[in-house]
Amino acid sequence: MTEPRTTPVRVVIVDDHAMFRSGVRGELATVGAGHIEVLAEAADVDEALAAVLAHHPDVVLLDVHLPGGGGVEVMRRLPPALRGTTSFLALSVSDAAEDVIGTIRGGARGYVTKTITGPELVSAIQRVADGDAVFSPRLAGFVLDAFAGSIDVSAVDEDLDRLTEREREVMRLIARGYAYKEVAKELFISIKTVETHMSSVLRKLQLSSRHELTRWASDRRLL
Repeated sequence: MTEPRTTPVRVVIVDDHAMFRSGVRGELATVGAGHIEVLAEAADVDEALAAVLAHHPDVVLLDVHLPGGGGVEVMRRLPPALRGTTSFLALSVSDAAEDVIGTIRGGARGYVTKTITGPELVSAIQRVADGDAVFSPRLAGFVLDAFAGSIDVSAVDEDLDRLTEREREVMRLIARGYAYKEVAKELFISIKTVETHMSSVLRKLQLSSRHELTRWASDRRLL
């Protein structure tokens, strides 16, 4: 039986949206007071690696899509000496199968979405720090399906490799029925930028409308 932790879980928050990082820090300070200690924040891959090297956290809250190569790149570049002492918990707006599976294969101990509540996030951080694997309920099914062979991840990856990470985020939200204005608000970008990304997505995937995009994403279990 694992001994109860007597010290706070030491955490680094990695996300390219400053307002989101601030919100998570505030929530953890309130809900996780005495149990969670936020050591630092980072906005991209290089900053994340620097923060981990400087602070040696117990848990890194890691966004999947980051400037400089993404969350998987942070884990890939982590020095071997820290791989046994620092655990990664993905905290992302994306609940797409290929993101979940790719991040877990990259070394994360868990994956939760940004709809998670403050108490649930505190619990997830503590469980990952103690060595458990933690997933939002729907996402656990993706991992089981992938390792059972019922999701062809290689085919999904080949299609998505044509898109940039930002285009993937726009694609998923549009395919789920979000209006351009809603996508802009969700991703902290302008409506014009959403339109530009959408045009690029349709061109790269050789699709002609958002309806075709929704069907394409649904067939690949990306919604």
